[in-house]
Amino acid sequence: MNEIDTKFLEDSFKKYYFNHFDLISSPEHTSEREFGYQKFNSGMFRHISLKDEKELHLLFMQNIPSDVYCSNAYYSFPNSPMNEKDWKEADLIFDIDAKDLNLSCRKNHTISICNECNEVSKDVNQCVKCNSTKLEKKSLPCKNCIDASKIEVNKLSNVLIDDLGIDKENIYVYFSGNEGFHVYVFNSQFQKIGSKERSELVDYIMFRGAIPETFGMKKFKPNRSSFPDFNQKGWNGRFSKQVFGSKSKRSKIISELLNNGYSSFQKILDDVSENIGVKIDPNVTMDIHRIFRLPGSINSKSGLTKILCTNLTKFDPYTDACFLNDDSVEVLANCPIEFKLKNKKFGPYINEKISLPTYAAVYLICKKLATIA
Repeated sequence: MNEIDTKFLEDSFKKYYFNHFDLISSPEHTSEREFGYQKFNSGMFRHISLKDEKELHLLFMQNIPSDVYCSNAYYSFPNSPMNEKDWKEADLIFDIDAKDLNLSCRKNHTISICNECNEVSKDVNQCVKCNSTKLEKKSLPCKNCIDASKIEVNKLSNVLIDDLGIDKENIYVYFSGNEGFHVYVFNSQFQKIGSKERSELVDYIMFRGAIPETFGMKKFKPNRSSFPDFNQKGWNGRFSKQVFGSKSKRSKIISELLNNGYSSFQKILDDVSENIGVKIDPNVTMDIHRIFRLPGSINSKSGLTKILCTNLTKFDPYTDACFLNDDSVEVLANCPIEFKLKNKKFGPYINEKISLPTYAAVYLICKKLATIA
């Protein structure tokens, strides 16, 4: 990124942090967390220990970071190297991202930027100008992406509450600032479990590795009375609703399952997993040393804020997480698709010099689809 664009983003982010410190609060057990940050055009600074909110705010004002992070883990010595931190426990965090949902709409709002000649075009696998295959992909997620991600958040919440006994009050949903949501679980019985146990938890939530025997099908002498019913809790009940459809069809479908045999049933389980399993990023939840974007901070991939969703149904990230100001700025924009922020439509722009509000200019520059004119 060139110096002029970097300076513009730094100034915009600094104004945001000056005006919206109320959105940034230090997490519980601040002094036991590891913090980290990045600056524009530089690497990651990690293993930082902060005592309180005052020191956290000072970090923002002294460094003008592009991104700020905080660990889900609590340590005795958070500013020490990783093998000397003395891990105590960690909050349970799940990442649901639209890019992992295999949505058909994605190709319509993905842009390819050639690393060889900087040509910008709609989603392609080969540059239309120089034929290079070295392309960087940028997505401008649509409403469908957000709505699909919300469905996964609700599926996850149901499993956490109904199956794992987690109190609803201990589940917090945050918009990630770009393409999805982070779901935090605080003060649960899972605080002290390690990476291996979290991996098993992930398998359960994603409905991975399910075997036919769990759902009534046996290799030898299967019994129709062993199949799950609609009123059962957990995955048995969800399986019934998905496979049988209705109570009236249950008996007939069980007969078909028995006739088709064990291998066919395993394939049905695999297909069902895709529909009823929760689509989370497994690596995120398993990692007990990861640092996560700090709530209230800006995501430098978009210029939008990571923010708590108090009403997920009504939440619109392109309005509710868009806090940068409306001051006009001239940019040279090269964005071949339309996008929407603060209920205003922008684009498409084909190498156009145009005046945009700061929040839209930042969004495009963060996506590498514009530069200060």
